[in-house]
Amino acid sequence: MDFLSDEIESVLFVSREVMVYQVPPRTSASGYKAADWNVEAFLWKGRLRVLEIGTRCDIRLEDSSTGELFAQVNYVSPWSQVEPVLDSSRYFVLRVEGEGGKRAYIGMGFQERGEAFDFQVALQSVAKRSSTPSSSANNTSEPSKPAAPPKDYSLKEGQTFKINIPGRENKKSTPSSTSSGGGGGGGGGLFSLPPPPPPGRKR
Repeated sequence: MDFLSDEIESVLFVSREVMVYQVPPRTSASGYKAADWNVEAFLWKGRLRVLEIGTRCDIRLEDSSTGELFAQVNYVSPWSQVEPVLDSSRYFVLRVEGEGGKRAYIGMGFQERGEAFDFQVALQSVAKRSSTPSSSANNTSEPSKPAAPPKDYSLKEGQTFKINIPGRENKKSTPSSTSSGGGGGGGGGLFSLPPPPPPGRKR
């Protein structure tokens, strides 16, 4: 069915009004600064939405009234398409891609710091989910080990075995108390007693 092939689209963040600026060439390897822009003269103003569509994330700049797309950022690993500026928490540099793979860098600013913070939280949640593998993926990546065959403990034809019962062998090897004692037996040992005298004979 057709509706099963459609990817699920979820809105992670919406700002009703953001400003877009022309960004001058980067003058420092450390990053961009909003002070280098003319923040009073923006190029465009409209709505920003962060959408998660299936396994990808899109950042869309759209007309607030008509929804017409102005620019779009495909936010993917290594997550370098959005760069905060060095001197403000409300401004960012976006790397947008047009037809034919052409790239352009534009500045984007929020009116409120709270919105800028929520925007960053939404992007961080996307990166975190993408870097954490699911448990099902871990299970499929590791092949299951085959079960060991059952061992055969049955006796083969003509095969015997011996059982040693504790205490039996010790009793066979130890002489009994009657054979080691001196009573009644004649060949006494070192500590055997002499036989009693015959009756009627006085000592």
